[in-house]
Amino acid sequence: MNVFQVLKPGFLTTVQDLGRYGYLKFGVPVSGAMDTFSMVAGNLLVANNPNDACLEITLLGIEMQALTDTQIAVTGGLIPVKINGENAPMWQTLTVRKGETVSLGKVAKGCRSYLSIRGGINTPIVLGSRSTYVRGKLGGIEGRPLKAGDIIQGFSVPPLRDCFKMPENLVPQFTGNFSVHVVLGPQADMFTEKGIETFLSSSYTVTMESDRMGYRLEGPQIEHRDRAEIVSDALLPGAIQVPGNGKPIIIMKDAQTTGGYPKIAVATTPDLDMLGQAKPNDTVRFFEITLEEAYERFLEYRRKLSGLAEKLIKTN
Repeated sequence: MNVFQVLKPGFLTTVQDLGRYGYLKFGVPVSGAMDTFSMVAGNLLVANNPNDACLEITLLGIEMQALTDTQIAVTGGLIPVKINGENAPMWQTLTVRKGETVSLGKVAKGCRSYLSIRGGINTPIVLGSRSTYVRGKLGGIEGRPLKAGDIIQGFSVPPLRDCFKMPENLVPQFTGNFSVHVVLGPQADMFTEKGIETFLSSSYTVTMESDRMGYRLEGPQIEHRDRAEIVSDALLPGAIQVPGNGKPIIIMKDAQTTGGYPKIAVATTPDLDMLGQAKPNDTVRFFEITLEEAYERFLEYRRKLSGLAEKLIKTN
């Protein structure tokens, strides 16, 4: 079923779900939404399954015309939303009628916004996921960002009888300053005590050399004990590499599956999702926690996501 036609695609708009798991051994990244919480919240606001595909909008929004009556929700980074030129709120169910135009402006706070459509987006499933991996030309619409003229297809589902909004206390606030909890390792022994102290006590800035693959950071140099390379081994989202220049790189959702720089630490899952909203010139600070504390943070985050539907507020 044709739901929208793209009039303006924005800077980088792709189809994403929760990711492509089980194929790292074949060199295929996880991909998926950079900000899982916002994507899941958007799906729940239109009564979708949490893993249904949506649009991930980076920095500059999209303009589309509705080809049928539908319902949407916009979450994530703060972005102006208009339906037929009228302002509309984020973080709640919105009704769109056939022929109306949905316009999203420039992301004012954060980096990525999410537009969920009632029933989800219907694109071919590639290796178990609809997520777009642009470098590999996998998933989404022909494995690429959206372009003008694209037709967004969905599923024929009944409209919602009840509309919802997110409680204000659960809406994330993005300030441009990110505190990231990390577990040291797996190659922390390749750094001097001074290097680790520098890593944990310094403020780093996200550079322009940052994308869905990883964020290069600028800041005080982290001192290696000896060499700055290892035999390439497994690399997962959240790992923090430090190449020879001593400047950390945070590995994100579209990362390669192996790497040859030592990893000083790994970010916790909740903070990695929060980092999906980081943009160039934002600041990042790292805080060490234990493996046990990281596990507890992960479980709490999963409980938060699984209980989110029960927290939504009916608006009618």
